[in-house]
Amino acid sequence: LHDMPGIPVDPYRATLDSPAELYDTARYADSLDARAYGWARSGTSPDDALARALHDHHVDAALVEWVAGRDVVGVMGGHALERGSPTYADAARLGHALGSRLTVATGGGPGAMEAANLGAFVPGDLDAALATVARVPSFRPRIAAWARAAFEVVDATSGGRDSLGIPTWHYGHEPPNPFATAIAKYFRNAPREAVLLEVCNAGIVFLPGAGGTVQEVFQDACENYYADESSVAPMVLVGRRHWTEDLPVWPLLRELAKGRVMEPHVHLVDSLDEAVDVVTR
Repeated sequence: LHDMPGIPVDPYRATLDSPAELYDTARYADSLDARAYGWARSGTSPDDALARALHDHHVDAALVEWVAGRDVVGVMGGHALERGSPTYADAARLGHALGSRLTVATGGGPGAMEAANLGAFVPGDLDAALATVARVPSFRPRIAAWARAAFEVVDATSGGRDSLGIPTWHYGHEPPNPFATAIAKYFRNAPREAVLLEVCNAGIVFLPGAGGTVQEVFQDACENYYADESSVAPMVLVGRRHWTEDLPVWPLLRELAKGRVMEPHVHLVDSLDEAVDVVTR
């Protein structure tokens, strides 16, 4: 199937993507990432559907191999955070602190996801990296300029640490961030969401977010609700006001956890240091 005309991806690939493979041209519209998204939207034949299913199946297998033996911590949060903002810097510092001890995984997109992958990737002082990417605050309106600023940091960083991004072409308007050293990009979003939560065996930190982050909180809660004690991983919600007033997720999550083996593993904190302490102690 990978030799069939019109299919931009290899359905049988044995490894995860690298950022350079997805951003393989200077003009984003010509890149593999953009071509795959266009094909995902326009390819409607049975062969196209089969190729996408085979691709995601082989990404599953490559991802299992990549995470084997690693302690993976997830960082979830909104895609709308702009570079240069204090909240973006906070997410990067969280990724930096976690990345020195664990392997950081995110949804692989922009915003808080990119910030966490950036922090995990940079082993030294973050300030220079944050200043570089802040020159292009958002992927809108030019993804290519946004990506170039990230690759400038990547190229200038010696000894960058591994981290994982698990994005999806379902949200084609959100480009993958170049700071995840390994990218497991899926065509179908539902399996991608499930896999993203499943690989985070060291727990998940939930930064303030909206619809997608709330979905991830309760999807993770459902897994922990039915899990045995050996399989429960910490859930850490950062931002007391956000999770109790702006979006009152915490009261429901706390009630759901009562009397279950997950109860002592569900946390609400206000500081990044507290979040790091919970998942690393």
